[in-house]
Amino acid sequence: MAITASMVKELRTRTGAGMMDCKKVLVETDGDMDAAIKLMREKGMAKAAKKAGRVAAEGLVKAVVADGKAAIVEVNSETDFVSKNDSFVAFVENVAKQALNTNADSIESFMSEAWHLDTSKDVLTVQTEHIAQIGENLNIRRFKVLDLGQNAVAAYIHGGGKIGVLVEVEGANGDAIVEAARNIAMQVAATNPKYVSRDDVDQEFIAAETEVLTSQALNEGKPAAIVEKMVQGRVQKMLKEICLLDQPYVKDDDFTVASYLKSVDANAKLANVIRFETGEGIEKKEENFAEEVAKQIKG
Repeated sequence: MAITASMVKELRTRTGAGMMDCKKVLVETDGDMDAAIKLMREKGMAKAAKKAGRVAAEGLVKAVVADGKAAIVEVNSETDFVSKNDSFVAFVENVAKQALNTNADSIESFMSEAWHLDTSKDVLTVQTEHIAQIGENLNIRRFKVLDLGQNAVAAYIHGGGKIGVLVEVEGANGDAIVEAARNIAMQVAATNPKYVSRDDVDQEFIAAETEVLTSQALNEGKPAAIVEKMVQGRVQKMLKEICLLDQPYVKDDDFTVASYLKSVDANAKLANVIRFETGEGIEKKEENFAEEVAKQIKG
């Protein structure tokens, strides 16, 4: 029986296995969908697919720099316990290396690319194999790649992989600028600024905050004549907190981040700032450590 693309897609949807595995099993079962699913269950593939429905909000962020590029990835696991597993750590490192040379522009296309260590498999297949091996759901959640050209870059990983930052600087290069980029990356990890510069701030956001702060000042009984100036001062203070370049530089608050960078090289300018924090935006289940360990022992 001829195996069609729609049959492979259906089996992949129903099992979560990779395209190549789905095609091989369909060929082996002569296109019998139920028999293919049964065979996948026997081989442990369906077991991995079942785990794929569980929430994965822990994990690691990894960044790599090589050959004029920088890449950062987030790979999630269900538990912090597994995020320290040597096999998982190695998998995340290889996902970062995959990202370094990807042509994908979305996570979906990334998952369908050939795996760099074994081109007979796609990335999704390799992820599914690791789910079966490790025993809980894993998820390659996101990636970002920078083509650096002549730009400098620094990567910083905080908390053993809980937060990762890439800072790219244009207009200058050399060891001093890389060190400055790393210092700024450390600040980004710590303060999590909402914007890089004031130019990035949505004017509607400023207008809405101004309205709220004006109402607060009037409700505090402040004279209307001084409210406008007071609100302007509060808006400026807020912008210094949420805009990276306006923040006091944490290692020397005589500088802002902007003036610190310029003090290293007057031509330097931030080109990209990327910050990934493990599990941000994912609703996590509350589990205590004893339950987590018990779950691992039971497999």
